[in-house]
Amino acid sequence: MKISFDIDCTPEEARAFFGLPDLGPLHDVYLDRMKAAMTDGITPADWEKLMRTWAPGIAGGFEQWQKLFLAGMTGNAGKQG
Repeated sequence: MKISFDIDCTPEEARAFFGLPDLGPLHDVYLDRMKAAMTDGITPADWEKLMRTWAPGIAGGFEQWQKLFLAGMTGNAGKQG
């Protein structure tokens, strides 16, 4: 036996029924920040934060990143130098 139900409701009503939070205001804040980043551009301070997040173990800065990538591309990743 097969039983099916068709429920006609909006996404907001479904979220409220299941007790999920309304993330609309949070989404609006996120979009505003993304728009600001696209129109204002990314500042050097933003790049620095991004690099610190992506590679917290590399404290030597951009030069060390360059050496790391060059070593990986040339196959010298295991050699000290």
